[in-house]
Amino acid sequence: MHSKVVILGSGPAGCTAAVYAARAMLEPTLIAGIQPGGQLTITTEVENYPGFAEAIQGPWLMEQMQAQAQHLGTKFVQDTIASVDLARRPFTLVADSGEHYTADTLIVATGASANWLGLPSESRFQGFGVSACATCDGFFFRGKNVAVVGGGNTAAEEALFLTNFAERVTLIHRRDFLRADKTNQMRLAANAKVDILYDSEVIEVLGGDNPRGVTGIRLRNTITDSRHTLDVDGLFIAIGHSPATALFKGQIEMDEAGYIRTAPDSTHTSVAGVFAAGDVKDKVFRQAVTAAGMGCMAALEAERFLAGGH
Repeated sequence: MHSKVVILGSGPAGCTAAVYAARAMLEPTLIAGIQPGGQLTITTEVENYPGFAEAIQGPWLMEQMQAQAQHLGTKFVQDTIASVDLARRPFTLVADSGEHYTADTLIVATGASANWLGLPSESRFQGFGVSACATCDGFFFRGKNVAVVGGGNTAAEEALFLTNFAERVTLIHRRDFLRADKTNQMRLAANAKVDILYDSEVIEVLGGDNPRGVTGIRLRNTITDSRHTLDVDGLFIAIGHSPATALFKGQIEMDEAGYIRTAPDSTHTSVAGVFAAGDVKDKVFRQAVTAAGMGCMAALEAERFLAGGH
């Protein structure tokens, strides 16, 4: 199955790339991947996507994006790619189904996923008080008590951001020192709303089912093994993200964390004709709207690449 443009990933970056590529009459093929719709499909209310005065549901937004791309002529494929060969053009992609796809250009929009603690109780309350994005969900915790798990810059920045809404923010770290840089540590120390619990880890998320929501967390002291409960209304996990780039190891240039490197102000990767958009290349903003913007860039750059006779 050959296409001028193949898009990997069906989140905001992939769907927006598909819209622009389809409008350019490039007849793109979008391969949805392991989580069709991306991270927004596990988000409940979205209040910060432009164009909607009222809160909208993440899964609904992704359904609309996909329907728009299909309406314009994108071919959607429910499949997962198992291997790629970017050494020769056209590029070859082999799917789990056994199907072979070839492409003149490739847009990688496979995204990234938050690292979670791995607790059954944590997954039960995802979207109901447990979050991995303070920018997305902090607004819902005005005047409430929340906890943040992590010790790096992301955790420190999430905790400080949450002080704009929450009454109290408790930063929980399993070690006796933070990995965050000195500036962030000074900001935490100077903020009267922030408490830091060292040598502690969350072992259970507590909450009710009717209505479902977080009411507290059970903590274990990593030194003494003692247990205690902390009353909170929300829990934010800030222990990093993992980009979905294993497919491209050794074929595309990446940074030390596995994010795809792109040229400045561009989605061009180290391989001519391969473009990267969204969270797979962005570890700074990680927002649906920035991913969508990069998807637009990738499609426009793919169109120019093809027009140049490559």
